[in-house]
Amino acid sequence: MHPLLNSINLPDDLRKLERAQLPQLADELRRFMIESVSKTGGHLSSNLGTVELTIALHYIYNTPDDRLVWDVGHQTYTHKILTGRREAMGRLRMAGGIAGFPKREESPYDAFGTGHSSTSISAALGMAVAAQLEGSERHAVAIIGDGALTGGMAFEALNNAGAMDANLLVILNDNDMSISQPVGALNNYLAKLMSGRFYAAMRRGSEKMLKGMPPVLEFAKRAEEHVKGMVTPGTLFEEFGFNYIGPIDGHDLDVLVDTLDNIRRLTGPQFLHVVTQKGKGYAHAEQDSVLYHGVSKFDPVNGISAKPCTRPSYTEVFGEWLCDMAAQDERLVGITPAMCEGSGMAEFAERFSARYFDVGIAEQHALTFAAGLACDGYKPVVAIYSTFLQRAYDQLIHDIAIQNLPVVLAIDRGGLVGADGATHAGSFDLSYLRCIPNVTVMAPADEDECRQMLYTAFQLGTPSAVRYPRGCGPGAAVNQEMRVLPLGKGELRRAGRRVAILAFGSMLAPALAAAEQLDATVANMRFVKPLDAELVLRLAREHELLVTVEENAVQGGAGSAVAECLQQHGVAVPLLHLGLPDCFIEQGEHAQMLADCGLDAAGMVKTITAPTHLSK
Repeated sequence: MHPLLNSINLPDDLRKLERAQLPQLADELRRFMIESVSKTGGHLSSNLGTVELTIALHYIYNTPDDRLVWDVGHQTYTHKILTGRREAMGRLRMAGGIAGFPKREESPYDAFGTGHSSTSISAALGMAVAAQLEGSERHAVAIIGDGALTGGMAFEALNNAGAMDANLLVILNDNDMSISQPVGALNNYLAKLMSGRFYAAMRRGSEKMLKGMPPVLEFAKRAEEHVKGMVTPGTLFEEFGFNYIGPIDGHDLDVLVDTLDNIRRLTGPQFLHVVTQKGKGYAHAEQDSVLYHGVSKFDPVNGISAKPCTRPSYTEVFGEWLCDMAAQDERLVGITPAMCEGSGMAEFAERFSARYFDVGIAEQHALTFAAGLACDGYKPVVAIYSTFLQRAYDQLIHDIAIQNLPVVLAIDRGGLVGADGATHAGSFDLSYLRCIPNVTVMAPADEDECRQMLYTAFQLGTPSAVRYPRGCGPGAAVNQEMRVLPLGKGELRRAGRRVAILAFGSMLAPALAAAEQLDATVANMRFVKPLDAELVLRLAREHELLVTVEENAVQGGAGSAVAECLQQHGVAVPLLHLGLPDCFIEQGEHAQMLADCGLDAAGMVKTITAPTHLSK
């Protein structure tokens, strides 16, 4: 069914093909990718858009010796398929299978591991400088999507790279036409011309000849910039010190191969602007590239996928609350770092467009922008994934917490995230949040509690965080009326004997199930900070063993807060901490991942009843 693709096991096989065969290979790759992802789920539309670009890169560059650094990783499925992992695509993003992103341990062709955006130029520059220091002719290429180019780190790297003479190529995969429309024969011709050795030699020779006549040299440079500026949007990148080439059609293999072949012979920092179409070759994804950006298993014929859970997700609960709260308070503004749909803000963006701000993939800016709004009387709500909040830690401390500003952090994807693996897991937020003064940290145990905590956070007038997991909750009915929860107060959910389980957030449901077998007491702690010290001390006095359980790293997490409380009050009681272990947890089914960590009901019972923890 895929005769040409089946003959490609590594890029060396690809480089043996005739150029005339490459379009057929591209067609087969798209069909294979649609079939494969429909069975596993994954990122589809962005990967369909980079088929020809990936083929051309491996066709021209001597990978893996030449380094390809992919930004984010949402565009690397073709790369994985062509580098020995075609059969492994059947277990994409599954336990024991290949990752959805580049991973150095997985293949020598994955030059750099990427799950967060805007890192490719920095990493590729480091590799280019390493080659320079070694005296090697090895090439380094960064492939960055235009969304990732909104991240400040990308511009920091561009600024640094342009001042060096390292042989670095940055490819802008402009995949939603946000920068440039005019792709056609003229632009393709100009790109070939500007990437050619004759043009480069003429440019260098002219500069050398005119150095003795500074006014003429300056005039010539300005004239060149003016001419290129009329037909290309590259002035910005030229100002950074790059030789800008493009835009070119990212689906024209002849143009891609010729241009990359020319660029490979050039020296110094080069910038190639390639325009591609998200979802290319699959009608459903072409019509709605956002919907098909990340998909669960789907029918490749009609494009329909089944919703994994019929109950409202925590993300949906947040989205509904945000709209309800915005209708009540005109001071509310919603901010997202390029995760509108993923964070549940689509309806808010439509209904309250004047108060909706997508700042791009710029988490640091998002928090300081929120701080500025808060200084002038607004009440910002920043919807952000736990794993991405890590990127704005200084801004949280310096710009929000020190100034005690009323910013609400709605932190999605707290805890393990299943198929997206370690790069996207929210394993550390309870640890890194609770050590910051002025910040209130809450963790809801169900959908209704999530809504009420968001409302409570909004009323505080100080920095606050509501941290909730990915996917659906246990199915609690959501009360449309909103109420303020007592600050720093948990609740007793089950009375038992000997053992008291202090459950934080998503761990309440398995804790209650375990308690039925143990006849244990269970407290829904609700607040990580301020901790309910009164409840902790009472449970310590009345039980032989306290057990803390959280979907967060044990080190420095909620359990550590309980230990500190007991020590502060001079209370000695056996204390067992259950949480995520001190390692990065690979992808898999969420329920199985929790079980592997001993965080399901059976695991809790087994650990608690071990002779070292609970004597008979």
